[in-house]
Amino acid sequence: MACITREIVAKSILSRSGISGINYCVNPYVGCGHGCVYCYATFMKKYTGHTEPWGSFVDVKINSPVLLRKALTRAAPGTIIMSSVTDAYQPAEKKYGITRACLEVLVDAPFHCDLLTKSPLVLRDMDLLKGHDNIEVGLTITTDDDIMRRIFEPKAPPIRERIDALKALHENGIATYAFVGPLLPMNPDVLAKMVFPYVDRVLIDRMNYASKTALLYRKAGLQKWLDPEFVDKIIERLKESLAGKSIDLC
Repeated sequence: MACITREIVAKSILSRSGISGINYCVNPYVGCGHGCVYCYATFMKKYTGHTEPWGSFVDVKINSPVLLRKALTRAAPGTIIMSSVTDAYQPAEKKYGITRACLEVLVDAPFHCDLLTKSPLVLRDMDLLKGHDNIEVGLTITTDDDIMRRIFEPKAPPIRERIDALKALHENGIATYAFVGPLLPMNPDVLAKMVFPYVDRVLIDRMNYASKTALLYRKAGLQKWLDPEFVDKIIERLKESLAGKSIDLC
C-alpha cells in the first residue's frame, strides 16, 4: 500500500517533553512511513482524522522551520529531541527536507539537539552535523537479525544500513549512540559487536508488548521473548557485551 502524504500547516512545532533528560521535542511529521508494528505512537492517529492504518499515511508540517525559529526565541535553552512520535528521516523527508530545514535553525542555537532515527538518510545532512558539539545522533537498532526486522519493522531500512550510518557519523567526529528499543529477538553478543566500535553510548528499552505484537511473537514461535525474566537475562548479556560503554536503561 502506497503511503498517503498530505501537506498541513501546523500551529506549533516545539513541544514540552515528558522524556527524562529531554526538555523539548520537534516532530516535523505526523505518522511514519516505516510502519513498525510495535509503534507506540499510534495514539497520534486519533488527532489526524485519518482512517487509514498506521504506517500508511504521513502529514507533512510544511511550516515547521518558520515555527521553530520563532519558538526558539521564546524557549529557555535545553535539550531537544527530533523526533519523539515520528521518524524525522522517514522516506517523506527525502522529498520535503523539513527536518534539514529545522536542523539549519537548530545547529547554531543554544540548544542541545538529539536526532533519533532508523534511517541512513541522516547522512545527507552530514555537512550540518559536523563540527557542532551540540548535536548527537542516535540510530534505533532493535535486533541484529534482519529477518526479525522484516517482521516487526517491514518498511524500515535494513540493520546493516543503520550500522553503516553509525560508522560514517562516528568517523566524522559526530557524537553517536544506539537506541536498542524495543528489544526484539536477537543475539545480544552479535548486536553488541556490531554497534560497539561506532557509538559513545547505548540506550536500552524493553517493550510493553501490545496484543498485536504479542500475537506475532506467538505465531512465529517466539513466546519466550514475552517472558520478562528471559528478557532480563538478554539485557544483562547485552550489557556485559557492551562493557566499557555508557549504558542507560529506560
